[in-house]
Amino acid sequence: MVTAKIVYKGELCTSATHVKSDSKILTDAPTDNNGLGRTFSPTDLLATSLASCMITIMGIRANESSLNIEGTNANVTKIMGSNPRRVSEVKVDIEIYDRGLTGVQKQVLEKAALSCPVALSLSESLKQSVSFSYKEG
Repeated sequence: MVTAKIVYKGELCTSATHVKSDSKILTDAPTDNNGLGRTFSPTDLLATSLASCMITIMGIRANESSLNIEGTNANVTKIMGSNPRRVSEVKVDIEIYDRGLTGVQKQVLEKAALSCPVALSLSESLKQSVSFSYKEG
């Protein structure tokens, strides 16, 4: 089954439709690559997808252990390389709301994040710099 349909809208913009849900994402070329940067670029989505996947897998592990990590969030920084132009590094800083997590529970959550399907699907040449911090909540 088709996952998504992408339509070029002109002016270096695309519209992606998730076939199952009909939800949409717009992309725009970034300003450093002939675009207007009005929304996520495709490479922004790649970096964002990594962090979103990490938090989702952490949520699955948390649910399995009846842990509440609601409010956990990530800041994502995409670093572009050249020759060839590509994403060379993605920095993901994950902040986990700690509601009495044990050291073992923290390790389980961190291991889950680092083994998410997106992280495992990306080229080994793409540097993934991931940090975890804990905030009382």
